Amino acid sequence: MEANQEGKSEKFFKDFGKKIDQFLRELRETGDRAEVELKQKFEELKKAAETLKKEAGSKERWKEVEDGLKKAGQELETAFKAAFKKKEKL
Repeated sequence: MEANQEGKSEKFFKDFGKKIDQFLRELRETGDRAEVELKQKFEELKKAAETLKKEAGSKERWKEVEDGLKKAGQELETAFKAAFKKKEKL
């Protein structure tokens, strides 16, 4: 009876060890994939930063941005005035 119990325990720990090994392999693979994805995202961000730097040097582009913001501000002002103006007394 005791040998049977010992055999069950050995089998349990052997299976448990295999599952731990499999988990660690999967964890390493996941870490490797995440590292690759992070490197790709970093490269994308670097390219975007370079593009932004080039555009920042373009005065025409900033003039367009400034004009767009002024227009948006004027529209926002008009909207606030319309929303919060006092109703005229009848």
